[in-house]
Amino acid sequence: MKKFLAVALTAAVLTLTGCAGGVASDRPLVVVTTNILGDVVSNLVGDDVEVMTLMRPGADPHSFEISAAEAARMRSADLLVANGIGLEEGLQQHLDAAESEGVPTFVAGAAVTVLPYTSTDAGGADDPHFWTDPAQMIAVVDALTPILEGVGGAAVADHAAAYRAELTDLDAEMTAAFAAIPTERRALVTNHHVFGYLADRFDFRLVGAVIPGGTTLAAPSTSDLADLVSAIDRAGVPTIFAESSSPDRLVRALADEADRQVAVAELFTESLTDADGGAPDYLAMMRVNTERIRSGLAP
Repeated sequence: MKKFLAVALTAAVLTLTGCAGGVASDRPLVVVTTNILGDVVSNLVGDDVEVMTLMRPGADPHSFEISAAEAARMRSADLLVANGIGLEEGLQQHLDAAESEGVPTFVAGAAVTVLPYTSTDAGGADDPHFWTDPAQMIAVVDALTPILEGVGGAAVADHAAAYRAELTDLDAEMTAAFAAIPTERRALVTNHHVFGYLADRFDFRLVGAVIPGGTTLAAPSTSDLADLVSAIDRAGVPTIFAESSSPDRLVRALADEADRQVAVAELFTESLTDADGGAPDYLAMMRVNTERIRSGLAP
C-alpha cells in the first residue's frame, strides 16, 4: 500500500509540473512570446538555457492565448522576450503582469527602427512586423545577445556570432533574388498589412491588403474590397499573396474579380509551422517567402 501511495504521489507531482509548461529544469528559463522570436532565441542560447515559446506553430500572434500555467511560468522566468509594438494583443495583460512582478523583459521592437504602417486605414500606428527585413532581425540579435549572456553565460556570444552570420547570408540572398524583379513589378498585395519593412528595405510598393488596418482582428468592407480590386487592376499585379496564418478565401475572391489573370501564392509571414509545414524556422520561412515572391512577380 505504501509503495502504491508513493507511485501515485510521484505521478501527481509530474502531472502538476507538466501542466506548468514542462518538467522543471535546473537551467535558466527564457520565456518568448512568438514562435519566430522563440526560434531566434533558441539559436542564440543553445542547450544551456531552457526556452519556452508561448505561441504555437500556425497561430495568429494578434490573438493567441495562453493557459494559467503558462502565465505562471512567465512570472517565474529569468528573462521574458516579447515582440512589442502592439503585436501580442491577446497577451498584453500577462506581459504587463510579469513585468510588474519584476521579471526582466526584453522588447524586440525597442531594438529596431520602427516604421509606421503605410496604409491610411491603420491610422498612423507603428508596424510590429519588423522580421520581414532580416537587417532588422540582426539589430534585434545584436541588442539581445549581451542580455542573454547574463542568463546563459559566455557560450551565448559564440552562438550569436554564428547565427548573425546566417542572417547576413540570408540578407544577401534576398537582395540578389529581388534584384531579378523589375521595379515596375515590385508591387505587393496581401490579405494583411505585414510587408512594410520588406517593402522599405527592398524597394517594393504596397498596393494594398484585404484586411484593413494593422491587425488581423479587423474586417474588410465591401467598398474596401472594391477599391483593392481597382488598385490590383491599375498596378497590373500578376500575383497576390495569402498568409498561411489567415484564410485566403477573400484573396482568391479578389483574384477572381480582377480584370486579368491573377495568381494566388501562400506566404509564411506571422508564424512558423511545425516541422513538416514548410517554415519550421525563421531562416527557412524567409527563404521560402523570398522564392515565392520572386517567382510570383518576376517576368
